[in-house]
Amino acid sequence: MKSTLVNMTAVLFGITLVASAGVGVVNMITEEPIALAKEAATKEALTQVLPEFDTTESEVLTIDELPTTVYTATKGDAVAGYAVETMTKQGFNGVVRLMVGFTPEGEVINVNVLEQAETPGLGTKMADEGNVLLGSIQGQKLEEKKLVDGKLAVTKDGGDVDALTAATISSRAYVDAVNRAWMAYKSVATGSTPTDVASDATATAQTNEPEAQKGGQNE
Repeated sequence: MKSTLVNMTAVLFGITLVASAGVGVVNMITEEPIALAKEAATKEALTQVLPEFDTTESEVLTIDELPTTVYTATKGDAVAGYAVETMTKQGFNGVVRLMVGFTPEGEVINVNVLEQAETPGLGTKMADEGNVLLGSIQGQKLEEKKLVDGKLAVTKDGGDVDALTAATISSRAYVDAVNRAWMAYKSVATGSTPTDVASDATATAQTNEPEAQKGGQNE
């Protein structure tokens, strides 16, 4: 076949069409397993931060322009607790995503770290069982903590949440996400209007990150 621009274009178009069809088939095959895996991971996270429950209903809020999902768990005809899937973009290496469980009265039951990419051995300790961040809030009502401008804060910023050693930025990110979860919980449990909760301390930490490193902090 004589090589012409038309022929080459037709061949290229055919190759592109076949490749696109292949990608479409792969997506169709993997879409359902991915969705099922995500659903299973969410259910597992809920069981880790909530007491025993029968069913959950979810509601998605937007706080600080970030999606925040509140799961209302029920046992029989009563509310067993609330779980909030929350996130922050203020981690040392980006997004930190948490699942935070609350009793109906507002006590923190547990926190499950769903996603983080923090420094190994430093910020990653936020996911360790019994870490100091969790220990500072577990079993407590957050409104009874030492708040700064109405929000939780690490001790370095005037609050009473103990930070991870050499990981202040990661600790601030964790607290930022918990603050967002707390606001979402209050909105669903009490009907209050959610407001933005991003702290000035977190923003400042991000802006001054290189200086913090020069000051001897690993994070």
